[in-house]
Amino acid sequence: MRRHRPVMLNEVIDMLQIKERATIVDGTVGHGGHAAEMLRKAGPHGRLIAFDWDESMIARASELLDNIPGSKNFVHADYRRIPEILDGIGIDKVDAVLLDFGVNLEHFDDVERGFSFQGDAPLDMRMDRSAKETAAAWLGRATEKEIVRVLREYGGERHAGLIAREIVRRRKEGKMRRTSDLVAAVESAVPPRLREKRIHPATRTFQAIRIQVNRELDELQSAIEGIAMRLSGGGRMVTLSYHSGEDAAAKNAFRELAKSGKFQVLTKTPLRPSEGEIDENPSSRSAKLRAIERIHIQENHS
Repeated sequence: MRRHRPVMLNEVIDMLQIKERATIVDGTVGHGGHAAEMLRKAGPHGRLIAFDWDESMIARASELLDNIPGSKNFVHADYRRIPEILDGIGIDKVDAVLLDFGVNLEHFDDVERGFSFQGDAPLDMRMDRSAKETAAAWLGRATEKEIVRVLREYGGERHAGLIAREIVRRRKEGKMRRTSDLVAAVESAVPPRLREKRIHPATRTFQAIRIQVNRELDELQSAIEGIAMRLSGGGRMVTLSYHSGEDAAAKNAFRELAKSGKFQVLTKTPLRPSEGEIDENPSSRSAKLRAIERIHIQENHS
C-alpha cells in the first residue's frame, strides 16, 4: 500500500505561522502528516483538534501523533461540523486551521472500498462507512438527468449523456452493483476513438460519483466561512484543494470574508506544489493552496 505523503507540507506550515501554545485544527487528519508538524510548532502546551470522517484514519493518525507532546482531541466527523464540535468541547477560538479536501491514497489502494476502477469490488465509495448511501444505492435511484448533471458538474465528463444512458440501461438488468459494472458501462458507452489518451475512460465518472456520494461540495463555501469565524485575531486558515469546485468554494469564501474587513487574504493566486514535489508525489499535481488571516482588531478604551 502506498504511503500517503502530506501535500505541500512546508508551504502549509510556513503559511499557518503556528506559535507556542496554539490551539490548532486539522479538518481532515488522514495519516497525521500535516498534524504532526502543526503540533510540533505548537509545542508541549499546544492543543490539536483533529477531524476525519473515516474512523480508520483517526486510528492511524492517533498512533502517529501519540509520541508528540501536546493535548489532542480526535473527532470522527466531517470538517463541516467543526464549529458545532468546538462548541461541544468548550472552545471558542482557535489559532490555526487546515482544511485539506484531498482523498487519502489508502482509500484508492484498498480495493474493497470501491473508490478505484483498477479492481473489482462492491460499488461503495463512502468516506464515512457509517453513512447509509453507497455509490451503488445512489446509482440505483438517481434519474438519468441527475446522473448526467453529476458527471458533468463534478467530473467534467464530456460524454455524460452517453454514460448515464448506459448506466440506467445496465441497472435495469441488475448490473450496477460493483466497480467492474461501472467501468463496463463507461467503456461500452464511450467508443475508443472518443476517449482521452492520457487517462482511463472511467476516471472522471468515478471522481464525480465519489464527490456526489460523500457530498464533498455541499455547502462547502458557507462551511469555510463559518469555520474561519472561529479564528482568533491573527489566526490563519489554509485550504488545500484538488478539484475546481473545491478551489472555487475556498476562493469565494475568502473573498466574502475579506469584504467584512475582519480578514485578509494572504494568497492573491493559489500556491502550487513545486516540480520536485510533483516528481516525488504525483498525486500532489492538482493541489492549490489558499490562505487567509483574521485581522487583529484594536479595541478603543478611550
